Amino acid sequence: MLEKTNITIPVIDTNNKCQKCTASLCCTYITEQLETPRSKLDFEYLLWQISHENIIIYKDEDGWTLQVMNRCQHLVDPGGRCAIYDKRPQICRDHENDYCDFDQTDRDEGCDLYFDSYQSLRQYCKKRFKRWER
Repeated sequence: MLEKTNITIPVIDTNNKCQKCTASLCCTYITEQLETPRSKLDFEYLLWQISHENIIIYKDEDGWTLQVMNRCQHLVDPGGRCAIYDKRPQICRDHENDYCDFDQTDRDEGCDLYFDSYQSLRQYCKKRFKRWER
């Protein structure tokens, strides 16, 4: 038998979500939209990019994206808060948190294609281009 309690579970919404995200997830990487790769040469370029440390390439409903996993230098405040919050760049001010990393359980959630290594992208290239090795 369950007992009735007076515990209130706070609702997390866009007004308080950033306060609940102690890891400052959106400030641990940058992204760059990519032209849709079509040719073998395009994919060779992507293989070169993903050969570098902390690079992820994915395709989702917005297209192809290069993601550089590199924490912002201003996240020095204990608890993961921004040390220049009042003077932060406009792009940071414009960031919307209606759906963000805090809402995701897996990094590749919502991706049609997701590559976190040279090997995973190369395997895709070999399937996409029957004559990849030639």
